[in-house]
Parts: sequence; structure tokens; C-alpha cells
Amino acid sequence: MFIKQLSVFIENRKGRLEEVTAALTELGVNIVALSLADTNEYGLLRLIVSEPDKAKAELKTRGFSATLTDVLAVKLSNCAGALHEMLVALAKADLNIEYMYVLDSGTEYGSMAVKVTDKEKALEAIRNGGLEVLAAEKAYAIHH
Repeated sequence: MFIKQLSVFIENRKGRLEEVTAALTELGVNIVALSLADTNEYGLLRLIVSEPDKAKAELKTRGFSATLTDVLAVKLSNCAGALHEMLVALAKADLNIEYMYVLDSGTEYGSMAVKVTDKEKALEAIRNGGLEVLAAEKAYAIHH
């Protein structure tokens, strides 16, 4: 019930992000969602891709530091208060959100990629809160 997020550390210099996307394009790996955070020296690129293991292996062969992390893909209604509902469910379980970003923003439903301090406890909290978690196959195929 978890999806694999690809994290890539990249030097904060011109063209480096393009090298990552070129590698994924050449592999035929689709980028479903991404988040990029930077400092003066490096960037942390977090991606949900159609084939995370394949993408990680290729990026490593090209000299990138790449890892896979389990995150939740939480399905949310596209209406006011849906995100709040998820946050309340996680807070009731005394969980801390490390980070999150939009995975999909559909017309009826969207989804968030969420990294929390305890993934098993978070999965239980989400389900107890009446929310749904996307299966990996479904999350990796968004926008396909």
C-alpha cells in the first residue's frame, strides 16, 4: 500500500536537472509528480515515476545519488476541507508529516504523496479516518 518515491541529490548548477530528465526520457520512464527543494550547493529532487527501480538504477550508473523511499499516496476529494480531513486523521494518531506534495489534481479526486514518521501507523490512521490510499500500480500510472 506504499509507493516508491525516487529521491535524487543534484548539484545546484545549470543543466543538472536536465540530465536527470534526459535519463528518464531515454528510459521511457514517466514522471508522475515531483518536488524540488534547493540550497546554495545542492537540490533534492523527489519524484514519483512509472518505474522507480529502473529509474534509480539508471541514475546511479550516471553518477547521481539516488534512493527510494516509501510514501503514502492518499486519495482526496477535490473539495474544501479534504486535505484538512487527512491532516486531522494523522494528527489524531500523533504522527508528524515530514513532507508532502501533490501527486494528482483531478476534477473529482486528487491525491497527495505523504511522508510521515511512522508509515504503518499512518496507513492505519488514514484508513481509520475513512480515507483511501492508492495502490502503487495506480499511482505510477497517473497521467498515462
